[in-house]
Amino acid sequence: MNALIVDDSRAMRRILRGIVTQLGFDVIEASNGAEGYDKLVANEDIELVLVDWNMPVMNGIELVKKVRSEPRYETLKMVMVTTETEPQQMARAIMAGVDEFVMKPFTSDILIDKFKLIGVRMPQSS
Repeated sequence: MNALIVDDSRAMRRILRGIVTQLGFDVIEASNGAEGYDKLVANEDIELVLVDWNMPVMNGIELVKKVRSEPRYETLKMVMVTTETEPQQMARAIMAGVDEFVMKPFTSDILIDKFKLIGVRMPQSS
């Protein structure tokens, strides 16, 4: 099972990779929304997308809207992982189609709890 991490911060991708690989996912990374979309299309077995909001080229909201506009990704689990904390921004992300919202900084337990909340099937948990 694959997880796609889309974040322009290499450090944040590394942190997220560490968490989801412990859960048994194989990880594919992208540094912006356009690259993330291309990698999603190229890998049919992605079941979880962790996406940052603020990125160059294509931001997280634009990526979520593009993905959700395609029926084949209707059941794909998408989690916005971001520093955006204002309630109206959170609502905007949910309206765009994310399943859940995680604010930076976060702990691995918070992320895992969010995964469970939205029904992410974890290959194995540590």
